[in-house]
Amino acid sequence: MYRVVIIDDEPIIVKGLSRMVPWEKYGCEVSGTAENGQEGLELIRKLQPHMIISDIYMPKMDGLTMAAAMKSEFEDTELTILTGYRDFELAQKAIRLGVRRFLLKPSNMEELEEAVAAMAEHLKKRGITGEKPPEEDVAGSFIVKKALDYMQENYAHKVTLTDVADHTYVSQWHLSKLLNRHTGQSFSEKMNTIRIEEAKKLLSDPSLRICDIAEQVGFLDMGHFSRVFKKITGISANEYRNRM
Repeated sequence: MYRVVIIDDEPIIVKGLSRMVPWEKYGCEVSGTAENGQEGLELIRKLQPHMIISDIYMPKMDGLTMAAAMKSEFEDTELTILTGYRDFELAQKAIRLGVRRFLLKPSNMEELEEAVAAMAEHLKKRGITGEKPPEEDVAGSFIVKKALDYMQENYAHKVTLTDVADHTYVSQWHLSKLLNRHTGQSFSEKMNTIRIEEAKKLLSDPSLRICDIAEQVGFLDMGHFSRVFKKITGISANEYRNRM
């Protein structure tokens, strides 16, 4: 039996889907339900379902962020989005993330069953041929972009891999793997690169002391800043300023 997880912040929707869809007809069973994206992602990691039916706009984490996190870790999982919002851009993003069906509420039973049948059929085909969908890279790119945005916004403060992993709703190990794959750098290397790029901008202002610049871009130790700056640029911060 294919394991199914239903995620929606409307209990009546969750209850209706669980009871009304003839799951056994398609070789499926509802293994769990959740009321928001964060809870849903935790449930997905625990149950590792074959299929997910989820809303988009939910508390704590939206459905697309959850879908990207889920697809980057469990790329074989089938996903159908069920939403009350008619948004073409959202639908396009969902399709790029590998969503099998994008259904508008209220959906009739025929549409729901067609979505379940499509997901089941795709699982069967993939099981026979051993093919893997191309959505993994799309989902990974989505996660990496959110991670880099967060790092860029918070470079002046202490930022750990744990902080960024929590923000993107993936494990530290998985985020580290994604950053290496998509940027060619480890988390600490990418964080240092962002900080040094910001420092280079500030060095154009002669009124700022280098020690103050180091602190503004998140380095608490001047010696560490100097070593990292020279390692990345090949010259010292003072030489860089003089050349400018």
